[in-house]
Amino acid sequence: MNDDVRNIVLGVLAAGISATLGWAARTYLWKRRLRRKQAFFGLPDNSESLMVVPRDPASAELAVHRIDVFALLELSALIKDCGAHAQIVSQDTALQGFGERTEFCVGGPSSNRRMAAHISALLPGIRFNTDPEPGPDRAAFQIGSERYRMEAGTSEHVILARLTTSEPQQSRPAFLFCGQRAITNQAATRYLARNHERLARKHGNNTFVLLLKVVNSQAYGPDVVELVADVTRAAQTPLPTPAPPRNSHRASS
Repeated sequence: MNDDVRNIVLGVLAAGISATLGWAARTYLWKRRLRRKQAFFGLPDNSESLMVVPRDPASAELAVHRIDVFALLELSALIKDCGAHAQIVSQDTALQGFGERTEFCVGGPSSNRRMAAHISALLPGIRFNTDPEPGPDRAAFQIGSERYRMEAGTSEHVILARLTTSEPQQSRPAFLFCGQRAITNQAATRYLARNHERLARKHGNNTFVLLLKVVNSQAYGPDVVELVADVTRAAQTPLPTPAPPRNSHRASS
């Protein structure tokens, strides 16, 4: 074997080894990212999850708002990426304990009975104005001493929460998407899909409650979302009775 042939053979071998090592490294990094994603969502391979859908308040039938369906599609993609499965149930038929399966609960307390139960039991520092009559405080949130009003189509709020029990390693989380309008529910699911890695790095697999603002949804739909605040502590601190708000914010402020 002359020098030219030997150099060619060595070059091919080196290229093959380099490609194999590169493939192995990419596979390792992909699997590590997948395991972290599965841990954050509580969705190991072939696990089961629950998607709790609200009723459409504008319909007398047992219907789901069209935009809430889009939110479910966002969540379905996340669940599929984790190699898990989802069961879709209505808000009045989700009769199971907390932590048995990963849960994705969509909708405000007036249209989702299970959401109302989660908020009451786990986030006693949050109150909602569910009065259907028009007024400046319609659909407003009160979190601690602050009130957050809605300007429909211009500036609206939504709560994105990841909740666990006192033993988070032994239970599955529940994700809440609780907005002032259906478009805000979809905005929160999209925000989670885009930012779950950053949220996992910041919060780990622990409970967190974020207040988001959806900006100009009449023009941008659910795409323009701002983080207003991490309200975890305030949301978990029971409100006194009565609890008049200290400050009142317009949604655009």
